[in-house]
Amino acid sequence: MTIRVILVSAAESEASRSAAFDDGTPLTDRGRAAAAELRASGVPMRAENVRVRARRAPSPRCRETSALLGHPGAVPEPALAGQEPGSWRGRPLDAVAAAEPTALAAWLSDPAARPGGDGEPLTDLVRRVGAHLDHLAETVTGPLPLFVEPDTVRAALVHALGLPLPAYWRVDVRPLAVTTLSGHGGRWNLVLS
Repeated sequence: MTIRVILVSAAESEASRSAAFDDGTPLTDRGRAAAAELRASGVPMRAENVRVRARRAPSPRCRETSALLGHPGAVPEPALAGQEPGSWRGRPLDAVAAAEPTALAAWLSDPAARPGGDGEPLTDLVRRVGAHLDHLAETVTGPLPLFVEPDTVRAALVHALGLPLPAYWRVDVRPLAVTTLSGHGGRWNLVLS
């Protein structure tokens, strides 16, 4: 069986606009407008062209993004959630850097470090997202839109391409970026179009 996973990162939210760790903030007006433009362009696939119901991360911004892109019934899937930031939730990155520079440096350099001391390490994020992708490849065929957090896209790429964990920090994922992976027989390929 071959699956084509279309990863769509969430539209701009207040947290992503201000470079803060997500805390469930809604999309900005600019994010909503950009999603409307993307939908008008036909990317990602329209709901009527998808045989399997789309899935999404459980966050409010992924729920709103999927609805704006024509998939209001996208199924929330906890395995697609972004990295749990622990006590850094809702805090701007600059504030964390000023208050906890050693902890932030550890998180950015050690894949086993827990953000905020009690969040989810990068190793666990990549393992969780990768296991879910592999499960989908065994159970779903055809195209499948996934509306997810930017960190979920990075984790999916690290897993699918067998990249070393530090490569996670070398991938920039902008709001509404569309990344396609094709999976078959335990192997994943990045599809560029």
